[in-house]
Amino acid sequence: MSAVSAKVLTPGALRRVHHLAFNVRDLAASRRFYAEVLGLEELTGEAVPSTLRAQVAAGKIANFVTPDGTVIDLFFEPELGPPDPDPHKAFTRANHLAFDIAPEAFDEAVAVLLAHGVPIDHGPVSRPTGRGIYFFDPDGFMLEIRCNPPASGAEV
Repeated sequence: MSAVSAKVLTPGALRRVHHLAFNVRDLAASRRFYAEVLGLEELTGEAVPSTLRAQVAAGKIANFVTPDGTVIDLFFEPELGPPDPDPHKAFTRANHLAFDIAPEAFDEAVAVLLAHGVPIDHGPVSRPTGRGIYFFDPDGFMLEIRCNPPASGAEV
C-alpha cells in the first residue's frame, strides 16, 4: 500500500460488523456451544442467507445471530488441526471479518482498496444477498466489505 494516497473511505462508511466466520473442526460441538452455552439463536429456514442454504442443508455451515444482529458463521473443516502453540503462527480458526456498507458506497470502497494496492482475494461478487469483496489486511487476515442489495428500483 502507498503511504500517501488521496483515496480513503469516509469515516463512518463502514457501518458495523456484519458477520464473523470461523472454521471449526467439530460442527456439532460448536453448534451446541454457541446455542446452549452462549445462548445465541441459530438461523434456520428462510433466516439463513440464501447463498448459504445449500451448505447449511448439507451440514457444512451453521449460522448464529447475536442480539445486535451480528451473524456468526461456522464453517465445518473436519481436517482442521489444533491451533499451533506458537502465537506467531497463523491462527486458522477465524475465516474472515465482514463489514457492512451502504449499497451506494460499495463501488467507492472497492476503488479505495484498489487505489491502496490492497491484495484482493476475490470479488467484487454479486449475489441475491448483496455484493461483496474479499481482501487481506497487512497481516494476511481476510476481510470482506459487503452490502445488501440496493432498494427496489435503485441502480446497482
